[in-house]
Parts: sequence; C-alpha cells; structure tokens
Amino acid sequence: MNINKAMVYGNLTRDPELKVLPSGINVCTFGVATNRIYNDKDGNRQEQADYHNIVVFGRQAETVSKYLKKGSGAFVEGRLQTRSWEKDGVKQYRTEIVADRVQFGPRSGDGGGYSANQNNKESNSDNSSPQPDAPDYPVDEINPDDIPF
Repeated sequence: MNINKAMVYGNLTRDPELKVLPSGINVCTFGVATNRIYNDKDGNRQEQADYHNIVVFGRQAETVSKYLKKGSGAFVEGRLQTRSWEKDGVKQYRTEIVADRVQFGPRSGDGGGYSANQNNKESNSDNSSPQPDAPDYPVDEINPDDIPF
C-alpha cells in the first residue's frame, strides 16, 4: 500500500495567483510558510521556517483567491507532486502540494475561522453570537519531570 498525504498549517507567503487553464479549469497557486521551534544540542531555542508551494484546482481555487491574501493562515491537505521541465538545457524541479482541501485560519480581528467549504450566509447573519475569549494559558515552560506518566 502506498500513501501520499501532506498536511500543513501556516501563513501565506504571497497573494494567491488565479489562472485559467486552456481546458477552462481554474488553478490557484500560493506559498505557505511553516515554523518549527526546537532546542539545539546546547539547549538554545532555535526556530526554522519551511516554505511550501501549494496548487489548488476548480471551484476551491476561486474561493482561495477571493478570501486569502499574504499573511493569512491556512490549513492545507493534499498530496505531494514533483514536476520537472527543462530551461536553458538545465533540468528544473518543483515539489508542490496539490491541495484537496484548504481550510482558512482565523480572520484578522475575528476569533473564528472560515473554511472554503462553509457558506457565505454564516458571515452575513445578524444574530451571530460573540466568540468566547481564549483561556489564559501559563507562559512557564513545562518540565518533563513534572508530567506524572
């Protein structure tokens, strides 16, 4: 059995670019940056960013280009694909995530998220209830020796 599954959550590194293929299908491309925080061998806290190229097709491509912009948060679920082509006699490669699903992160100034699968009626309703405030979490580092298991 073979599995090709990719899931990333990060912020867009550029505005989505919408194009139409000769067949009439919409295609949208954008980049997502993910961050990883870890401690190096000396115990110093390090942060590393990875950049992912994303491709979305069809109706979801339209929705992504309409509602997302540079800096927006997005959860992308799809498969990895590597394309190759030749430019000036040199073989070029590009690995992308071909998205099956894009879920939008929280909008600025709003605690809730928005998914490409949600309906616009939700955002236009007048009887929306206010979002509860996020709980205050302690800022102390967790010591693994304090965990009881």
